[in-house]
Amino acid sequence: MSTTHLSTTHLFTIGYEQSTPSAFQAALDEAKVELLVDVRAVAASRRPGFSKTALAAGIAEHGVAYVHLRALGTPKEGRLAARGGDHDALMRIYDAHLATAPAQAALEELASLAKGRRICLLCYERHVEGCHRLRLAQWMCERLDIGATHLIPAPF
Repeated sequence: MSTTHLSTTHLFTIGYEQSTPSAFQAALDEAKVELLVDVRAVAASRRPGFSKTALAAGIAEHGVAYVHLRALGTPKEGRLAARGGDHDALMRIYDAHLATAPAQAALEELASLAKGRRICLLCYERHVEGCHRLRLAQWMCERLDIGATHLIPAPF
């Protein structure tokens, strides 16, 4: 572990909705994020710079590592509920998903990745309140006894 860490472990979350790659990167830089953990089921985006390969390459130029934990993404029916504004259905569907063996394994991997690092969970939604990453952040905070900061990059 490097001696340049600002804290042993800290968790951030971020969504790229209504943001540009440069504003998104600025938010990561300001928070001194070391590892971006993509928790989208589908790490593709119509927005330039936010698909898996382009995103990983872009943040690597700034010294930020990238990991995609697909198993922590929202199942299709959850994404449909979120698009329809049904947050309760989204959380019900996502909670059931988190009980599956692949999601449980990915949660353990996430907890392991977070130890001693400043990590940030990535999804699309600008505000964490309408996104499954809120549930992941709550789980991480309880599991690791850490705090979470929800980053909101400057809008375009």
